[in-house]
This record gives sequence, C-alpha cells and structure tokens, in this order.
Amino acid sequence: MANATQLAAVNESPPTADEAISFILRLGRAMHMCGYASHRLEELLEQAAERVGLQGQFFSTPTSIYCGFGELEHQRTYLIRAEPGNLNLGKIVDLDQVLTQVLHHQLSPGEGSRKIDEIISAKPEYGPLMNTIACGLASVASSQFFGGGWKEMTVSALIGLLIGLLYLLADKYPQLGKVFEPVAATLASGVASALSLWLGPFSVFNATLAGLILLMPGFTLTTALTELTTRNLVSGTSRLSSALIVFFGIGFGVTLGAKISSLLFGTPQIGASLAQPWWTEYLALFLIAIAFSILLRAHVRDVIWIVLVVVIAISASRGGAKLIGAELGPFIGALTVGLASKIYSQLMRRPTTVTLAPGILLLVPGSLGFRSIASLLDNQIVPGVGIAVQMILTAMALVAGILISNILLPVRRR
Repeated sequence: MANATQLAAVNESPPTADEAISFILRLGRAMHMCGYASHRLEELLEQAAERVGLQGQFFSTPTSIYCGFGELEHQRTYLIRAEPGNLNLGKIVDLDQVLTQVLHHQLSPGEGSRKIDEIISAKPEYGPLMNTIACGLASVASSQFFGGGWKEMTVSALIGLLIGLLYLLADKYPQLGKVFEPVAATLASGVASALSLWLGPFSVFNATLAGLILLMPGFTLTTALTELTTRNLVSGTSRLSSALIVFFGIGFGVTLGAKISSLLFGTPQIGASLAQPWWTEYLALFLIAIAFSILLRAHVRDVIWIVLVVVIAISASRGGAKLIGAELGPFIGALTVGLASKIYSQLMRRPTTVTLAPGILLLVPGSLGFRSIASLLDNQIVPGVGIAVQMILTAMALVAGILISNILLPVRRR
C-alpha cells in the first residue's frame, strides 16, 4: 500500500527538468567517485537521461565529466571536476538501486538526488583496522602465488601492513598521497632488504613484489586499454599515462629503498624460496578473495559471490594457459569471469562490476609491469622490453575476454 501511494504521488507531480538534470549530475559525480570507467559511465548516463525524459550528451575523463542537456542550439552544459576514484563496490550497488527506483518511478528524481547524497556521505562499511589487515592478507596471498616460502610470506605480510598504515597517514596528509607510490615502494624495498640480514637469505624480490601488489596499476592499465578499444581515446590515453607513471614511480622507489638499506645495513642476503604444501595455495586463494572484498568495500552479502568468482578466475586462467599458452591464458579467465558476472547480475539484480572487478584484479599483469621496470632500471634493456610487450599482450587478452563476454551474454536492462 505504501509503495502504491508513493508511486501515485510521483505520477501526480511529474519531475521538472531541473530536478531530472540535478539527479543525473549527482549520479554521474557519484559513479565517477566510486571508480566507474569512462565508457561505462557515459553509456549509463545517456540511458538514464533518456529514461527521465532528457536529451543528454556526456564526455567523461579520469578527472572530469562534461554534461550537455537539450537541443544543440539551446544546450545547457555543466562541468564536474572530480579526482579519479577508487572502486567502491558497496556504493556502486546502492547507487544502482537508487537509479533503478527512479527509472521505475518508485522515487522522484529529487528524492533520488537526496538518497545519492546520503550514500556518498555514508560511513565506510569497514574501518581502518579491517582495511590495514586486508592489505597484509593480500600481500601474504600474493607471495604464495608468486612462489614464496614462509620467510617471503612473513616479510610481505609486514610490508602490506606498513603500507596499510601508510594509507591511513595519507588520508590525514593529502600531500603524501601525491607521492604515495614512490614512498611506499621505498619503504617496502628497504624493509625487505634489511630483514634479510636478520631472518637469513630469502627472495627479497618476491617479498617486495608481493608487499607492493596493491599499488600495481595493472587494473588501471586494463581499464585504459578497454577505453582505447571502445574509442574513448582521451580517457584511455590519460589512464594509460597514469599507469605508466605509477610503474616508474614504484621502480624508482624500489631502487632507492634497496640503496638506502645497503648503505645503512649492508648487502642483503638473497636466497631461493622454499616450496610450500599444496593446501597453502587454496588458503591463499580464499584469503585474497576476502582481502579484495574488504579493500574494494563490497557489502558483506556479496563476499561469497566474490570468493566464488575469484576461484573461477584462477581456475579458468590456469586451464586456459595450459590450453593456449601462458600469454593468452588470461583471455579464457577474463571471458569466464565476464560470463559468470553476467549470470550473477541477472540472478541477484546487481551490477556486474561487483564480481567482475575482483576477478579481473587477480588476472591483471601488474607484476609483469614491475618486472619490466626492474629490468630496465638494471640496464637489462632487451629483457625489460620483452616483459613489457608480454604485459601489454596479457592486458589485451583480458580486454578481449571482457568485451567478448558482453557479446556472448549481454545483460538485459533491469
């Protein structure tokens, strides 16, 4: 009865153009802040504007959104300046629900605007302690995936926790955020090199790479190539440049940290990693899925689906690597994750991003980018360039898998 009364009230007083425009502008800014890619954001805003009776054109970049409403000669244009947002899966779900209610006339655009403001200003679902622990869990699991032993896993866990604390410090001091990656890489490399003198020989490279895994812009690189493939050239070029700058910043920080540690404590002791029992791989897979759910701020009810898709991603990617080669194996993984995310979206009536983003994150070639930069900084030009080409090929395989999954199983409009 309440829903019928609310629906009647909305139908009795149709929204004005100003209310509809305000809703679309707030929706665009909120989706941008939550990490939507430019090509998906433009498509979503165009469809939403059409459904609320507006003629809209939209142009999104990683730092801004341009919106135009009305006929060309009488267009009202708006500029929204925004910093690149980190993925927030929980708020993406909440915003999608508000959008659905507005388009189905269960909420007026004015009420939808107020709900969007409430969602953006809501407190995070996970506190600082949980986020810091999640950083450590992600680093431990990554070390195991890279073939690390107990020493490497212990050191990478410590580095992950330190970077988690550094994130908290960057929230209080915005200037630190501008040089976050080089500072974090310097800290990680220095700690890994110094601890080798106390813990004995281990793979310093493995511990450093795993500790820095959350900083690797592999997902940004994949998104950039997706935008370039879909002809969003400005956004794709900007995001690609950003990913390269982060890679070089991390490489510089790792080199600086190793040099400082060598000067203060002496030459690090380098050793081989010890093989771990078979069950540690499954434990690491579960831990990294939980860590991604926390770091991407997913709702608790979606964690089980994220864990399931992460398992599917790894299994399909490794099976594809055996079938068509290591470079193209991620294509099978991305295709499978894309199809699984489409099924999840239809069954649970939530955005595909909730499960697609964590699944793709495990497949992105961030570690290859780090290895390439490390080789180049060590004057190993030919191997460095070869690894960089392999990184681009792997990223393109992911892009192809995602786009083909959209063709094979398109999501029906809800």
